[in-house]
This record gives sequence, C-alpha cells and structure tokens, in this order.
Amino acid sequence: MGYTNRAGRYIEQLSGYKAFIPNPLPPVPKIDVDDEMLQLLSMADRALGRLDGSTDALPNPDLFVFMYVRKEAVLSSQIEGTQASLIDILEFESHTVEPDNPQDVTEVANYISAINYGLKRLESLPVSLRLIREIHKELMKSGRGSEKEPGEFRRSQNWIGPGGCSLKEATYVPPPPHEMADSLNNLEKFLHDSSPMADLIKIGLAHAQFETIHPFQDGNGRAGRLLITFLLCEKRILKRPLLYISYYFKKFRLEYYDRLQSIRDNGDWEGWLKFFFKGVYEVAQEASTVARQIINLKETHSQIVREHMGNRKSGSALTLLEKLYFKPIFNVDSAAEITQLSYPNANKLIKELCDMGLLKEITGNKRNRSFVYSPYLSIFNDA
Repeated sequence: MGYTNRAGRYIEQLSGYKAFIPNPLPPVPKIDVDDEMLQLLSMADRALGRLDGSTDALPNPDLFVFMYVRKEAVLSSQIEGTQASLIDILEFESHTVEPDNPQDVTEVANYISAINYGLKRLESLPVSLRLIREIHKELMKSGRGSEKEPGEFRRSQNWIGPGGCSLKEATYVPPPPHEMADSLNNLEKFLHDSSPMADLIKIGLAHAQFETIHPFQDGNGRAGRLLITFLLCEKRILKRPLLYISYYFKKFRLEYYDRLQSIRDNGDWEGWLKFFFKGVYEVAQEASTVARQIINLKETHSQIVREHMGNRKSGSALTLLEKLYFKPIFNVDSAAEITQLSYPNANKLIKELCDMGLLKEITGNKRNRSFVYSPYLSIFNDA
C-alpha cells in the first residue's frame, strides 16, 4: 500500500533543499489492521503481559530493573556510536576502575539518569513536550552534545545523512524550526487524545513521528527510544522499565531506518508498525527468559554456597551475593563493608567464592583488585 503524501510532504525551502513536513497523527486513511498486524499486535501484548507477571514473581524486582536499565542505556547509546559496554558502566559506577573511554561512559550514565528522572517525573507529569524536554536535558547534560542546548527544541535546521554530508546531500531533512512547533504541538495533542486506539499502535506511531520531527540538535534517537519506555509505563502496560527495544533496533538497524524512511516516502505506517510489534514481542520474550534465569541462578548459587561452606560460614557469602545483584563489580573493601568481616576474612571469603567459580578477578593487580559476579553478568551480556 503506498500513499505518497499520507505521512506528510517534502517542501522546497528557500535555500534549495527539501524538508519534510509531517501530517498530524493519526494517519489518514486510518491504519489498516489486517490479519498479520492483528496477530503481531496480539503476540506483542501477550508477551508484555507475561513479562509484567514474571517480574512480579521475582523475589526482588528492583535488582532486575537495575541491570535492565543499564543494558538498555548501553544498547541505545551504542546505536549512536558510543563504544561503552555494560562492564564499563558497572566498573565506573563501582569506582573500582578508571574508565578507558570516559566520554562514552558519561553518555551511558546520563541515559540511566534520564530513565530514572523520567520515571520519577511521570508520577506528577504526563508524557508531554515539557517532560520530553526535561528528559533530554538529563540525557545531554554532559559528554558529547552537551554544548547543543540540552532540553531546548532546536532553533536551526538539522539533517540526517552520512558523516560530513551537506544539507543538500542529506538522506533526510526534518521540518525547519518555524514548521516544527506545529508538528510538536500536534504530536502532544495525539498523545493526550482519548479516542480509542490500541496502546501499542499509539506508541509505535508516536515514536516514528518523534524521529521524523527530530526536534533536538542532538540526542533524538535516544530521546525517541526513551519515549517508548515512558509511554509503556504511563499506560501501565509495564509497571517497570523492562523493555530494551534498543536491542532489536540495534540488531535490525538498517531495517529500522528504512522503515521510518518508508513512512515519509510512501506513507507505509503499516510496515513500520508490524516491524515495531515484532520487536516488542521479541524483546519482551527475551526479558521474561532472563527473569527466569535470574531466579534459577539465585537458587543454584545459594545451594552451591551452602553445600561448600556449611550453614555457619555461608551467611556472609549469601549476604555478599545478594548485594552483587545490584553491584556485580566490587573490591575487597566493599565486600568487607557488606559482610561486616575484617579485610583478611573478606579476602578469604572472596577467594573461596572464586574457587567455586562464582566470582572472577578482573584487574590482575596484586593490590586494589576488582572482582565480578561473572555468571550473573553473563546473563545480561548474552541477552
């Protein structure tokens, strides 16, 4: 199905380039929910329901959220070319290792801060242009792009294309600033419109429209992916931010960009929505699997510790492991603090846990050594 001007029009600007001016949402003609889309929508909805239920079953859902937020932050930042890994951000947060790539780590840390900030603000403020600006300010407060007016909608033309390309060579040119305000106001109206529409259709349309408007000088991709998270939480589809859609967008990066461009060029909202629902289904399934793996890991490791150490000695080891679900990278000082053991006894405990294969030394230093709860971290590295 192709409707050339269904999503908007390319309008020639005075300087000789063409910018895209999006039509207000919802699309006209309205979304064609054929059998395939209905099935994908239903699968995605059910997978989100299962995910929400499976995290309720966790002894401590917060530990799951803690790692998931970091994983999403790493993946979303990697789409933009950031090199920081999950272990980099955990080392940085544990203050055990100086990062090799401080700027990249800062960007990921900002993303984590933006998620936490946005979820807190959602308690008193709906998803709106104001909230989007506030989140963007957190996202871009330091590191690359911090000089590009964080939290302010752009006042100059931006464009998307290969590095170093000019405006006329761009792959896509969003609306110029004087047209953009109308597009943003229309998007906000659509978000608050109470007309009946399936939540996932609405969220999929909103994300694509946000990327089409590209309202900031920098950080639009990350802000648009955060928008998905916040809408899922605002609509109570998920109680916690547990969907890392960036995993799917990164895996199918070229198709992701092609689908968005096909909306602008061909009005193909349906193709984009089907792609989006497949992604939601895939990553929700993945997250449910990870939740089960964590439960199994906790049970297995508790058993191993008790068998090896006996009830009397296992108390300190289990206390340490419990904390490592939040801070899987640590040093002997922090282990001593957590367990209330002396430094030599904490050191001895860590050695025993390393011998059991639960912990691994990662710095290679004789002094100031750092350790990782590697079987736990590998669940997230494989996901």
